[in-house]
Amino acid sequence: MTPTPPPDPTEVRFDGPWQHFDVRANGLRFHAVESSPSNADRPLVLLLHGFGEFWWTWRHQLQVLTDAGFRAVAVDLRGYGDSDKPPRGYDGWTLAGDSHALIRSLGHSSASLVGHADGGLVCWATATLHPVAVDRVVVLSSPHPRALRQSVLSNSEERSAFLAPFIHNQLPRLGERRLTRANGDFVAKYFRERSGPAWRETDDFAEAVERNRHAVQIPGVAHCSLEYRRWAFRSQFRPDGWRFMEVMNKRLDHPLLALRGREDHYILDSVMSASGNWSRDFDLQTIAGAGHFLHQEAPEAVNAALLAHLTAAH
Repeated sequence: MTPTPPPDPTEVRFDGPWQHFDVRANGLRFHAVESSPSNADRPLVLLLHGFGEFWWTWRHQLQVLTDAGFRAVAVDLRGYGDSDKPPRGYDGWTLAGDSHALIRSLGHSSASLVGHADGGLVCWATATLHPVAVDRVVVLSSPHPRALRQSVLSNSEERSAFLAPFIHNQLPRLGERRLTRANGDFVAKYFRERSGPAWRETDDFAEAVERNRHAVQIPGVAHCSLEYRRWAFRSQFRPDGWRFMEVMNKRLDHPLLALRGREDHYILDSVMSASGNWSRDFDLQTIAGAGHFLHQEAPEAVNAALLAHLTAAH
């Protein structure tokens, strides 16, 4: 039997009420998506996805933000989808440089950042390292890295929920095989375990699982996606990680909205609340009935919170 060839990266360029384009930033080519036609003169909102996903995770937000008067652009982070997949650069410093460079390459001097999970870490880092380039921040299921480290060390419940699967991903080659075997079944289990029960019964959930199972099998994606987590773990024991955590130890002045799904048993309410110690203008909201993927599980509630935050007077 002839083995099935791996997916081509361009297969994430789905048809829809949006346009696909490439952006050169920080030495890489990034695949980006926005509702067509382009609205380059509007305030930019940069949408950054989480682990095991790609730009399509923001399908419920792109048009809503555009209709509200923003230029909403969702990107495949480095190593994902149809963006470049370099062997290195998955540290907090470089990822913040990516988003900063993307803002400039898109023709803007600043942007509001919206990030889920690992994409939220990029938001925290960019706002800290490049504060002038950031207007507002929204993080979903994504605590401040110092709050997360403290919680894992001191809170047995968070340590149990977060650390074991995180450590499993540190094993070279085995981690990659774990993500891609059985046609990406890891992704299906990941979505089922982390989401709330209501979404799991919908066609939208089934489509999300299939899209992301396919995307994780694109050559290089499994390795690159794990490199984010490998750096986050290993850097805790190295000087570069110590320096990063030291630099991150400052309070942001940007208006910051933190969203968490009430059914999220992976990122607990306590660690999201503690993230407020690194923000002078912090608003934590809980979305009922949603789990870790709250922007997909409860898009109407998330979109309402997003728009209220992005349009509020500052």
